[in-house]
Amino acid sequence: MRAFCYIICLLIGFCGSVVAQPADSIPKANAPRAFSLFPIPVVYYTPETRFAYGVALSATFRFRRDYRLVKDDTARAVNNSTSQPRPSNIQLIGAYTQNKQLLLFVPFQVFYDRNQYYFYGEAGYYKYSYNFFGAGEREVPAENYSVNFPRIRLNAFRRVRPNIYAGLRYEYEKYDVTKVDPDGLLTTDVVPGGLGSLISGAGVGLLYDTRDNVFYPSKGVFADFSYLGHGSGTGSAFSYNRYVADVSSYHSLNKRVVLAVNYFVSLTGGTAPFNAMSSLGSGKKLRGYYEARFRDENAALLQTELRVNVWKRLSAVVFGGIGVLGNSQQLLRFDAPKAAGGAGLRVRINDDKLNIRADYGIGNGSTGLYLTIGEAF
Repeated sequence: MRAFCYIICLLIGFCGSVVAQPADSIPKANAPRAFSLFPIPVVYYTPETRFAYGVALSATFRFRRDYRLVKDDTARAVNNSTSQPRPSNIQLIGAYTQNKQLLLFVPFQVFYDRNQYYFYGEAGYYKYSYNFFGAGEREVPAENYSVNFPRIRLNAFRRVRPNIYAGLRYEYEKYDVTKVDPDGLLTTDVVPGGLGSLISGAGVGLLYDTRDNVFYPSKGVFADFSYLGHGSGTGSAFSYNRYVADVSSYHSLNKRVVLAVNYFVSLTGGTAPFNAMSSLGSGKKLRGYYEARFRDENAALLQTELRVNVWKRLSAVVFGGIGVLGNSQQLLRFDAPKAAGGAGLRVRINDDKLNIRADYGIGNGSTGLYLTIGEAF
């Protein structure tokens, strides 16, 4: 496909919620729901998959022990985001396509012990097809390839100071390329991992979080700094290091309007397989382009989003972004920017401001329609 594939998604059926509230919880006037569950059947279409059918099951919850607050601590817990238990969310998403492709994955974020511990990541298995457009500024006609791979991304953090978390990270991915264009670039030695790869990396991370809401902030900052090392010591077939800074800030302009800004930098040292290179283009990074439409050792991105509450649970957004790539010879090529913009709608599905997100992005000769749960940043 020459541009980002369009997706037509239908939300069918119902959204239900199941609520459980412990008797010794904080006052009902201030307490959010302890548990909510939303099943969302989904149908979508892309040129690579044809029609696909699946379901997204989203569970938002808090641990019972986090509600057992002593009487003198209740007011502080209600008004202090450090003490008030933040909502955890686990999603189970599965889809099967007419081309016999399978997607099964579980993204999650869990806060425990009054936010003292924070765990997030993803576990999944994919039998899918993608398009490869080359790396760096050397672009090639889209090469479609098929791949099977399990993916695990784990992050375990502990709060070390108010609003600051430190912890460990791990990622694993076994990329089994099952079909390529016999005359394409992936079959040559030019592209590392073109016929498959195994990556396994471990590292450390630092988080700074002052958001007033996890799912739809109106003020505050979320900064995620990470280092991951890959090599024989961690069981990886490729040796490289990855440094990432992902910072988002949120600014309340008035009661209905929020400005969100995201700064992203990814730097790679060593030899990473093509599927693990820094990239631009996806439902989160530079909407409007096919996933990983642009790849290289390094990438930097600035994107903004204006979020407007329209009516009750309905909001609208406009967004734009600009990014650049780089490598070991030229850290970032500011003379070759990639830009995209668009607009979208949000529908809030629970009292914790978790949204269904529908965005339409437009890039240079490229468009994309995205429907998912949760914000891009």
